[in-house]
Amino acid sequence: MKFETLQSQKVYQGRAFGVREDQVRLPNGAETTLNIVEHGGAVTIVPLDDQGNLWFVRQYRHAAGIELLELPAGTLEPGEDPEVCAHREIREEIGMGARKMQKIGSFYLAPGYSTEFMHIFLATGLTQAPLERDIDEFLSVEQIPLAQIPALIQSGEIVDAKTLASFQLVVPFLASSQ
Repeated sequence: MKFETLQSQKVYQGRAFGVREDQVRLPNGAETTLNIVEHGGAVTIVPLDDQGNLWFVRQYRHAAGIELLELPAGTLEPGEDPEVCAHREIREEIGMGARKMQKIGSFYLAPGYSTEFMHIFLATGLTQAPLERDIDEFLSVEQIPLAQIPALIQSGEIVDAKTLASFQLVVPFLASSQ
């Protein structure tokens, strides 16, 4: 199938993302307008401590209108290596550093309208190493035993997409390490 971009124009640029409007010719010859959220990418970290707990953050998400239980995550700086970002974000969000940061997968978060590409890391060998949080981050840190996570997913306590996908990606790595 051939899709042809006829014209592309940036219509908004904010702190975290931009929006562009593309005029596209579809494979059937029809033309349409597509709005695309341009995002520089992000990381999600699955922090696992030596006691078998995963570390989460609970934070208010204004777009959803509720507090969500999520794995720590953050946006890449322009040109930043995803692993460097993961090391920074885990320190900012949960106050812990990781002796080992292993990439376990990646995915597009919402490819129907966004360019955001998420890199997932398993962080182990956790040690105290806090960094100051971003000025707009108000979150609490929670340690949850790994065995309790499936029940929290089933009950609807965990509904954040990046957290759900990251947990699915990490399961084979956790099974192979036991």
